[in-house]
Parts: sequence; C-alpha cells; structure tokens
Amino acid sequence: MFTRRARAAALFAAALTLTAACAAPDGGGTRAAAGAGGADAKIPTTDVLSDVRKDPAAAELLPAEVRERGTLTIATSVGGSPPGAAYLPDGKTVAGQDIDFADAVAKVLGLRLKREVASFEAILPALGSGKYDLGTGNFGVTEERKRTIDFVTYINDGQGFAVRADSPLKKVTDLTQLCGRTVATTAGTTFEATLERARPRCAAAGKKPYEVKTYAEQGALWISLQQGRSDIVMSTVNGLRYAVRQQEGLRFLNEFARLDVGFAFKKGSALTPAFQAAVNRLRKDGTYARILKKWGTGGSAIESSRVNPPARD
Repeated sequence: MFTRRARAAALFAAALTLTAACAAPDGGGTRAAAGAGGADAKIPTTDVLSDVRKDPAAAELLPAEVRERGTLTIATSVGGSPPGAAYLPDGKTVAGQDIDFADAVAKVLGLRLKREVASFEAILPALGSGKYDLGTGNFGVTEERKRTIDFVTYINDGQGFAVRADSPLKKVTDLTQLCGRTVATTAGTTFEATLERARPRCAAAGKKPYEVKTYAEQGALWISLQQGRSDIVMSTVNGLRYAVRQQEGLRFLNEFARLDVGFAFKKGSALTPAFQAAVNRLRKDGTYARILKKWGTGGSAIESSRVNPPARD
C-alpha cells in the first residue's frame, strides 16, 4: 500500500508527461496537471521565437540538397524531467527547452522540421541508420558518444543527485560515498554510464558496491525513491531542481559534474556547421537568453556553440 509520499510520487509520475517548466513561466502558461503535494504545474507558453528571422549566411552553410528540400526530420525524446520535452495538455503538442532551441535554429536556417517522438535510448542509434537527420533529448557530449555521433552544443547541463529529506547524505563529491546504497537513474544515459564505470571503486576501497537501478520513465524513478527502494537519484541538474520543488519530502543534494549538451547528428554530418552558426546567431540577437529565461535555466548558458567539444567525462 502506498504511503502519502509514494502517492504524491505517483501523482508526479503522471504529471511528468504533461509538465515541462523548470520555473514559473515567463509570461503566460497553460495549466497542466496537479503536481505532487497539490501544487499546480504550468508549462510556459510565452512565444519567444516570433522575432527570429532567417540568416542567409548561416543558411548558406547547409548542403545544397537540404536548402532545396527545405525540411529536416528531427527525433525528440519526450517524457523526461522538465525542462526537457513534454506533452501539453492536448496530449499531442510537445513543448520544452529542446523544442524551442530546435525550432529557433530551424527559423534561422529557413527550414521546416518534421518532428517525430522517439525513446531516448533509440534516437542515437537511429541517426546512424539515416532514419533521422538530427535528434534532441538533453544529450550530453561524451567521448564514447563522439565515436559515432557529432554534436553541436547549445546548453551546459550536468549530473547531480537528489535524496529523501531524511537521508544522511549531505553532498556527494566522490562516488565511493554511494557504496552500499541503491542509486536510481534513467536507462541509457550518461548517469548510468558514469555509475557503472565507477562501481569497481567500492570494492577497491573495501566497501560493498552500490546497486544501480535503471528506469525508462522518470515517474517510476521518483516512486522508487519515495518508497525507499532507492536511496538516491542521479539525473540532470535542471531536472532534479524542478522535481524536488514538485514533491514533498525530497531535497536536491548537489551538482556532481557538468556536461555540454547538444543537437545530435550521425558522424560526419554536413549539417553541423550551419547549426553551430545558427545557435551563435541566436545568442547575438537575444533569442538564446529569452529561451533560457522562459525555462528558468539561465545557469545552463554557454558562451558559444561548438562542434564536438572535448568531453568532460
């Protein structure tokens, strides 16, 4: 039988498919669903892209066949922690920081995007097969991913931790502090890879290894924590800060590492120079700052977009 906290987590799990705000909307918002603890969540709906215009110099960097076709197919992961992409209350329209950045870049380049929703773990492999031209899903730049994927960065997010309010943990600066505990995270992510890579360090330190539990859905992850089946959650910094505000009895622990996040393309894609130029154009004309303000993620700003920057892993 669910405890009060677990019931709240279950409500939050349902709300995750509808909520996408990391902060109160900048301007208007649409009421999405009752969040945990009875709080109503708003999805920011402020239009921050209406003033974006095509940049001929950036568009000229596109392959000729793309300019002629005028369209690109983009895969978007939906349902992660806000401010990532999520469905609006109509159950059809997606909104989120990734959505705004992709749409803004498309306007700069004079393109139309054909958006398809796909699972997080399916997008990167599908890029190599040519099913999609690019993908978004808060994809962190890592050296392993760069072997098969090209990235054009647009924000800097990071890895962090959240716990129940009664947890004895205060700050995790070394993963050996997790030894003997159960860590919940999302499958197929940099968080899972980081945890698996460091797990042997517990045995080397003479400690019991930590257990990693992975979940395909963010809602299940939070229920695991609330019910005590997990001791700590590892996820995105922006997503964690949002989630703990929506649920009683949880607290954000700390940032652990920072990662550049970018649009993902198949290796050797000819699209990357144009996308890099478009992101940098958005920074110059103020659109970039307006998107971050809308989603409450000013701390994720980057100084300039880069193609395949050195990974921080």
